[in-house]
Amino acid sequence: MSESYQKWFKAKQDEFQTIDCYSAGVTPQGLAEQIGVAQSEIIKLNFNENLFIDRTKQTALMKQLADEIDLRMYPEDEEAILREKLTGYLGVSADYIAISNAGDELIDRITRLFIEKSDVAVSPSPTFAIPRLCVQRQGGEYVTVPLTEDFQLDISGMLSHFNGKTRLLYICSPNNPTSNQMAPEDIEKLVNAFPGIVIIDEAYGEFADYSFIPRIREFPNVVILRTFSKAFGLAMLRLGYAVANPEICKIIREKAPLPYPVSGFSIRMGIKMLENMDIMQTAVSALVTEREKFITALNQIVGVQAFPSQSDFILINTQKSADEVYSKLLKRGIMLKKFGILLQYKNCFRVTVGLPVMNLKLIKALNEVMSD
Repeated sequence: MSESYQKWFKAKQDEFQTIDCYSAGVTPQGLAEQIGVAQSEIIKLNFNENLFIDRTKQTALMKQLADEIDLRMYPEDEEAILREKLTGYLGVSADYIAISNAGDELIDRITRLFIEKSDVAVSPSPTFAIPRLCVQRQGGEYVTVPLTEDFQLDISGMLSHFNGKTRLLYICSPNNPTSNQMAPEDIEKLVNAFPGIVIIDEAYGEFADYSFIPRIREFPNVVILRTFSKAFGLAMLRLGYAVANPEICKIIREKAPLPYPVSGFSIRMGIKMLENMDIMQTAVSALVTEREKFITALNQIVGVQAFPSQSDFILINTQKSADEVYSKLLKRGIMLKKFGILLQYKNCFRVTVGLPVMNLKLIKALNEVMSD
């Protein structure tokens, strides 16, 4: 290879080293092999998956779909059909909707479209990590403002960073990882003052008390993100959508993606789930009921604090070291998402609301770990 290639590629490698990457961490299979148990014995409570979805009914829909589609063909009208189906669910017209490969890909699209080098994005902290990674990859500056002690938005702190260079504001509500919704009046203040695009990430919206979707016509600079990964239980298919004014939606649909950006199979499965809404609604109701029982049980463990939740996961803080608790739970085959320090709390974990039998195993294990 040429010397000029080697020099160029080495420079690119050095540049890539400055970019943070998302890591999924340990897998259930890897943990099972590590501790010497069957993978079926692993309790996976780290990725906010909705296990309350009736798998039998979902599998039946997939089998129907397998008989209906021809995998040799490119997608045709699937996206338009899904957008039309979503109009009944959301109460907005199809021109307010853009389909994507889950919310992550939408964040990437929006960032590539609206963030240029030296532009600034603002978000509260802690929150979902993907917007920061996308902005940094574009060469933009990512400014964070800590949440208040009760996990709400610091309005004056965020407003102080708004200027002619701030082009993207990211607000996750319900927020990952704190699990609470932001006060709607606070979001409204920020949206009305912001001189750029505002992303309101409602990935967990179906588990929460309110949504901004009914008010989308009031806010021409807002893009609301939703996903089929959580409430609808289609995490493996990576299907999501944006709700925004038609001008922004047209740009998101037409100016960023490559041809056929979303799998036709994923889109058709989303359509089937919307045609069988009772599957999602039953699962969400059961999960929310279990969530409140789970929070109560966690708070009864000495040395554990569980916070209120508007999502399908719960934030907890332990008096013992997060590293110690995490290690001991892994040895028992239980996977949580470890955060450690979040604001004034030193030993934080994000815990998926699992099925009752899974949650009981975590409760038992946490009681043991905290009393060691």
